[in-house]
Amino acid sequence: MRLSILRAAALFFSLPACAFAGSNVVNLSHYDMMRPDFAAMKREGIIGVIHEASYPRLERDAKYLDRQMGALQAGLLWGAYHYGDATDPVRQADHFLNVVASAWAQAGSTARSPGVLLVLDFEKNGHYPGGTMRVDQAVAFVERIRERTGTYPGIYSGEYRLAQVLNSPKVTNAQRKTLTNCWLWVANYHKEPRATAPWGYWALWQYCGDGRGAQPRSAYPISVANIRKAERNIFRGNQSDLQEFWQRRAWQPSGGRARRETERTVAAD
Repeated sequence: MRLSILRAAALFFSLPACAFAGSNVVNLSHYDMMRPDFAAMKREGIIGVIHEASYPRLERDAKYLDRQMGALQAGLLWGAYHYGDATDPVRQADHFLNVVASAWAQAGSTARSPGVLLVLDFEKNGHYPGGTMRVDQAVAFVERIRERTGTYPGIYSGEYRLAQVLNSPKVTNAQRKTLTNCWLWVANYHKEPRATAPWGYWALWQYCGDGRGAQPRSAYPISVANIRKAERNIFRGNQSDLQEFWQRRAWQPSGGRARRETERTVAAD
């Protein structure tokens, strides 16, 4: 029985992305200027939306709250990401959680949603102030998120950048090990990512953006609902797996501990 389970797991992780449920997660930010049709997204098979909540330096995405309300009303799962920079990572993490918790309270979100799936956007920062986040800062950020929420966030980056940065001799094994507590969301607009070390596999693959994406287009569409050039993602698993994944890793900001932490850090900002 154990051997059969191991063989099944090996087969699952060797399957090409097109064998999974489909491109069922969309990510958005204030750079997407249209008003997304979340009801149409759900009709087209989208399960969840991950939206930018905060970015350098300690800014709030102005479209986050309104879109959170719209997505939840349409019955979609909700996630939030922070675009990291090279400033104090603990302060960034606190600001991110404050933005997410504040929006959750304003939206009146309830237990009918599993909460908010949290992500650190760990990519090269070429258009915001503050420089590019280092690996040691990413470690401090994710540890602060775990300290305040009880769970590690996801890590998002491009496949090439992850390989380049994490294979640097300046990065310690301890730092790599800490980051692997986070689930991996990786971008590659040409083909399914392969270089995921030190992670064993990716959980979410962003395969398109800015009108570019993997081929063939019939298997990897680049539009969704009323968004012609979307950022679409494939989850490694079926729809039930995705629902369970979100439920297990999401943060419920409405808890008493979350409110106390938010009030304390808001006062310090």
